[in-house]
Amino acid sequence: MNYWLMKSEPDVFGIDHLKAASGKTEPWDGVRNYQVRNMMRDDMKKGDLAFFYHSNCKEPGIAGIMKIVREGYPDFTAFDPGEKYFDPKSDPQNPRWFMVDVRYVRKLKRVITLTELKAHPELEDLPLIRRGNRLSVMPLSKQHWDFILSLE
Repeated sequence: MNYWLMKSEPDVFGIDHLKAASGKTEPWDGVRNYQVRNMMRDDMKKGDLAFFYHSNCKEPGIAGIMKIVREGYPDFTAFDPGEKYFDPKSDPQNPRWFMVDVRYVRKLKRVITLTELKAHPELEDLPLIRRGNRLSVMPLSKQHWDFILSLE
């Protein structure tokens, strides 16, 4: 099993949106970064777990847990000119962008803030707090995953 951290702005799509979704499942669409696309297309597997991280908000942090329930497939929002994430260079016959489906597992007992994560030497090599890392999806080690859960 792989472990991930996936960022989203809570006012756009937060943990509560996922919890309220039909079947508590939604596609993780709109990724327009090639490195993240490759991870979603090639590395994320059904059954993997991910932290749901609220970003670009007053207090960024890990808010919950979700599970990958469908492996990478073409992001259909790239093909629709009416969609926010439309990409005229993406072709259904040769898709440029991919997404996965995620399912709500649970909210954490409390949000574990970025400030708190940065305070723990055990997490100094966590991709999230590494200088210059701005990816919206990142792999985590089992050790990072377990340590972060211990902070609940």
